[in-house]
Amino acid sequence: MPSIWLCHQVAESAPTPGWLLPAEAETVARLGSPRRREFLSSRWLIRQALALASDERPEACAPVTGRPVQSARPPGWRLSLSHSHGLCACAVGDSDALGIDLEPRGRHPQWQRVVRRWFSEAEQTWLLARDNPEDFLVAWTLKEAWLKATGRGIAGNLQTLEIGPGFILTGDTALAGWHAACFDCEGYLVTLVYRRRDGTDHPSGWPPIQLLEPPPEDLALSQAERLPTLWEPFLQRSITPRPAAWTSDVRPGQPVVCKSETKERP
Repeated sequence: MPSIWLCHQVAESAPTPGWLLPAEAETVARLGSPRRREFLSSRWLIRQALALASDERPEACAPVTGRPVQSARPPGWRLSLSHSHGLCACAVGDSDALGIDLEPRGRHPQWQRVVRRWFSEAEQTWLLARDNPEDFLVAWTLKEAWLKATGRGIAGNLQTLEIGPGFILTGDTALAGWHAACFDCEGYLVTLVYRRRDGTDHPSGWPPIQLLEPPPEDLALSQAERLPTLWEPFLQRSITPRPAAWTSDVRPGQPVVCKSETKERP
């Protein structure tokens, strides 16, 4: 079962730590605030999350160079990151695929416009009829987490996960064992999509979710303390593979060719 780790972001004045990988240090040198703050906080959280999941020390943990979707030290762990409005999330697991997304519960500006432009006709019908911005936010985070888990960008791919009334989920994959879990946590909606290696069609429980103390001012990698975490289970579903005629050849983590278009994020 994957685990989810959260932390509030470091202060904007935080120094560049020496434990960054060379590629990470090059990236952070090009960033301005608030992207620098998000980047440093998420890289600190990756190492804390790997340490807590694997029983290693944080300073002994690191992601692969480039997009941090897997661990380099210790090897064998899948990773997924998300950050929004001051909170970072990192999912860690030995699943075949993993994707996480989070949004503040009250964030849904112009949501009807986003639904009309980017969702399928069937999704538009029930979402607009219900006229509930929270339903949109759940659907949006499910699609974002799905795209991360399947290794795809947003452009041209939002409809590869079809969301029906009651949040019945259908994905463009022939593989079984896909699941989604949504949490109401610390005022955010936190959504995880993952695939079990054994292909089990039913989830075996809720993935654990834990808030950690914020990064220290100097971003030291000493083991972070766990904080009391206010969360409630919100939604849990299995993702049904589409019929063979609808199924693409995309496998977890394999990128696909996307249309050249830019999507407006809500």
